[in-house]
Amino acid sequence: MWHQLTPTQVATNGIELRVFAHGQGPAVVLAHGFPELAFSWRHQIFALADAGYRVIVPDMRGYGGSSRPAEVEAYDVFTLAADLIGLLDAEGQEQAVFVGHDWGASVVWHLALAYPGRTRAVAGLSVPPTRRSAAPPTQIMRKRLGDDFYMLRFQEPEVPEEELFAILRDFDVDGVYAETFRATGFTGGLNYYRNLDRNWALAERFQDRTIDVPSLFVIGSEDPVGSFMRTDRITEITSDLRGHVVIDRAGHWIQQERPDEVNTALLRFLDTL
Repeated sequence: MWHQLTPTQVATNGIELRVFAHGQGPAVVLAHGFPELAFSWRHQIFALADAGYRVIVPDMRGYGGSSRPAEVEAYDVFTLAADLIGLLDAEGQEQAVFVGHDWGASVVWHLALAYPGRTRAVAGLSVPPTRRSAAPPTQIMRKRLGDDFYMLRFQEPEVPEEELFAILRDFDVDGVYAETFRATGFTGGLNYYRNLDRNWALAERFQDRTIDVPSLFVIGSEDPVGSFMRTDRITEITSDLRGHVVIDRAGHWIQQERPDEVNTALLRFLDTL
């Protein structure tokens, strides 16, 4: 069914995003993570549209058919959030429910802080909202997780790109993701990680705010993110948490691994709005 959708190029925030949209009704924007694409939401777009929503799914900045600016600084989390706000403007929608997975979750949590008036509700998959840390994230990661932690390795220029291309080559990986990343490269997505400390600095002006719109968090019980990000303190930053769903025996790629459970959680959440 995904291949029946016709994407459009939408101008937003000084770039263009390739966007897949389906359905009519209140807007729901789905933001993917690394190394994913709009295609990652293929199991959700039709279920949500059938429930009466206008579902808007971009290849995020740096991915797929969307713009891939060269500057590392073009990928901070607030710039990414502004990209999604621009999609609402292009659709003529004042508000949307924003749903994100992995890096997309981080983007929509920050979006809810920066643009509360444009956010009807927010849901994050795999990555929880957190309070701004006392020190830059890479300093904390080096101390707690060691220099070989993947997010720190991603800080290096060029080397992670070469390693990821080697995986595609050595394992003869095929499919939508492999075909796309062979064409686009990985630098756009890796630049999200290269803004970790910059995001921390930019977030200082929001450090005393809470996310006050209705919110939902969903994670798999086997998701390794849960081992290095606190998921038990979400209510410290969310004042209207309407669900904290743990899907048993699910891993990180939750909306693709367990689409039915994720769709059920999202639709139940949307029904509360």
